[in-house]
Formats: sequence, structure tokens, C-alpha cells
Amino acid sequence: MPFVRFAILACTALFAAFALPASAWNRSPATSFATLPPGTAHPEGITADAQGNFYVANFDVSGNTTVGTIVVFGRNGQWLRTLAVGNGSNLLLGLAFNPVTGDLLVADLGKQQVLKVDPQTGASSVFASIPGGGPNALAFDAAGNVYVSDSFQATIWRIPPAGGAPVAWVADPLLGTAGVPPFGANGMAFNRDVSALFVANTGDDTIVRIPLPGGPAAAPGTPEVFVHAINGADGLAIDAAGNLWVAANQADEIVVLDPSGRVIAKLGDFDGIDRHGAPVGLLFPASLVIVGDFVYVTNLALDLRVFGLPQTVDSQWTAKVTRHTIARIHAHLPPVRGL
Repeated sequence: MPFVRFAILACTALFAAFALPASAWNRSPATSFATLPPGTAHPEGITADAQGNFYVANFDVSGNTTVGTIVVFGRNGQWLRTLAVGNGSNLLLGLAFNPVTGDLLVADLGKQQVLKVDPQTGASSVFASIPGGGPNALAFDAAGNVYVSDSFQATIWRIPPAGGAPVAWVADPLLGTAGVPPFGANGMAFNRDVSALFVANTGDDTIVRIPLPGGPAAAPGTPEVFVHAINGADGLAIDAAGNLWVAANQADEIVVLDPSGRVIAKLGDFDGIDRHGAPVGLLFPASLVIVGDFVYVTNLALDLRVFGLPQTVDSQWTAKVTRHTIARIHAHLPPVRGL
């Protein structure tokens, strides 16, 4: 018996020494920031103006709208106005203000174009047409040139600051996909020293790095996979420290990578549908913007079955959503052991 007792104690001590902590990550929770007004649904792109107001583009596959809509919220999440984008389809994706010209631009997947939109009235004009393409996310260089990811043609387009004909700046198989969701090149951002453009490939679960040895004005280098295994890599932003914040739309989380590609945080999670029909936490997070102490995230809550695709693990949950929301997570990164 003493030997048995000793063996039990030894095994217990050994297990305790090698046991993993209860949670591998200290997941800062995603809380509700704003709710879309009736008649709008499926928030996708998000950006902020200099006053701290938020602009949210709707990818409204529900058919509630026949034209594109952009919902504007104040810095405290209060609804300010809804812009009807007359020249746009109801399938709007990324949007952003050009830091040089001040123009508000939005990618219109349904009509394969980029629109210039009046942020007060919603009046719009065609900034550029991308025939046969899937315009998705936007980025800008210091001269105000506009870069547009094309999810269907494995291309990053470059457009002059005033608009016009796009030029295929980079075309590469790493920017295309045969995966699920069926979107290749998606969210993108230049790093802090503009030595590379990082592009999320949603269907391949990768982040692609496009080196810029001479900056954006020179010819780009050959694209390469920076990291694998971000489940549904969608929106992408880079913070002041050079960390990459990526919306993992099939994992209902935000994955944060340091500049070397090492994961240093996994934030947010999905915690069901509340009694009002709104997601609790993150549900198919699509785009994000970092403003002050918080990162603001659109809950696209998209049921991929509407496109004739097989269900994903979230499909039955997204089908239950009746109130669409913007979430936010504190941008302070929790500590990770070993760093």
C-alpha cells in the first residue's frame, strides 16, 4: 500500500508539472458596440473618419436592400445616418478614406467597381471599374494611390488618386483560392516602413507577404506565404508596433501576429445568440479598424449556404441572426508566457 500511495502521488505530481493551463490564451472579450438599424444587415467593411465616427458597409445578401447602404455611427456607437449609395449594388465590402485626397471609397462586389461616396449624403460616382473581378479591400500609399484586392482574379489592382483605369500591380496564384469561403485576396495593409504589403487569403487561410524592395512606387517583389492556418483570414490591420490583426471569420476570433509572424494573441469568441437575435461576441468577423484603445469588428454573420455552399460550423447560428452588430475588443494585448 505505501508503494501504491507513492505511485499515485508521483503520477499526480508529474501530471501537474506537464498539464496545460486551463486556457491557452487570455481572450479579451468582444462586447457589443453598435447595432445596425432596421432595413440594413450583414455589416462587412468598417472605417473611421478624423472625428471618430464609424462607417460600415453592408454586404446585404438577405435582400433587404436593392442599393448599397453605409451606416454611420458616432464614437459612442449611436446611429447617426444611413447612406443609400445609389450607384452601388447591395453587396458592398471594404471601405476607407484616402488619407491624401480625403475621398471615401467603397468596393462594390455586385457591380465590380470602386465607388467614391459623399460621406454626408451617399451620392456616389464610379471611381474605377474592375470587369470580371471581385473588388474587396482597399489600401493607400503615401502618394494617395489606391490598391484594391481582387478576390476572384488573384490580383492587386492599383488606381491613381483621382480614379480611372486600374492597373494590375500584382497578379499571382497565391492571391487566388479554390477553398472555402471562396474568396482569395481580401484584407490588406502596408507595414509601418512600407517595405511590404500583407494580404489575407480567406479561402487558403494564409497571409501573403508582397515585398517592396523599392517601396510602392517601384516594381513589387515576388509574393510569398507569410503564415498559414488562420481559419478564414479576412480583414487585416497593422498597429503602431507593426503587429498584424487578422479577423478569422471561420474561427470567430481575432488573431494577432507579431512582425515575424508569431501569434501573440487570440482575442474574442462566439457565445451564442441573445434574446434579441444578435450575436454575443464575434460571429463571422469580417473587417476591423483600430481606433484609440479599441479594435472595432464587423459581425458579418454570413450563412454561406446562401451561395449554394455546404454548411460551416457557424451556418446554423448565422441563420438565426436578426439583429446585426459591430463588436469591439480592447486593443491592449494580454501577456503570453515565454515572450
